[in-house]
Amino acid sequence: MTTSALTSEFLDALGARTGIRVEFYDPTGTRYGFPTFPFRLAPDALATRRQLRADGLCPGGFDPVAQILWRHKKQRRIAYLYRRDLAKPKRIASPAQLAVIERMLIARRTCGTCGNTRDYYIPRSIGTCLSCAAGGHR
Repeated sequence: MTTSALTSEFLDALGARTGIRVEFYDPTGTRYGFPTFPFRLAPDALATRRQLRADGLCPGGFDPVAQILWRHKKQRRIAYLYRRDLAKPKRIASPAQLAVIERMLIARRTCGTCGNTRDYYIPRSIGTCLSCAAGGHR
């Protein structure tokens, strides 16, 4: 991906017209060491992990090529951007894997003391259902 594909005409024109430098706009990576964009102003060819997941994709083992920086409650936040054209389809769990997951979730709801399956997960801090923890078996 070329540097020209990462530039924003809007932000470049804003800087040229007003002389104002947008804080987190650095498509060449000279200021932050990595191509950087402000919140909601990244090129369409790049996407975060969440955006890829929403499209049924994953980064496919590739490293991020850029980042988004923004401030939130006096903290600097960061989100990494991946190339959409290199993204691969998400893996789908097999029926056997889904069956194992279902059994594991049932085991998390089964009390080790009374053996009842509850409609909530057994708290790991006490190790039994809430009825057994209160002292009685129901």
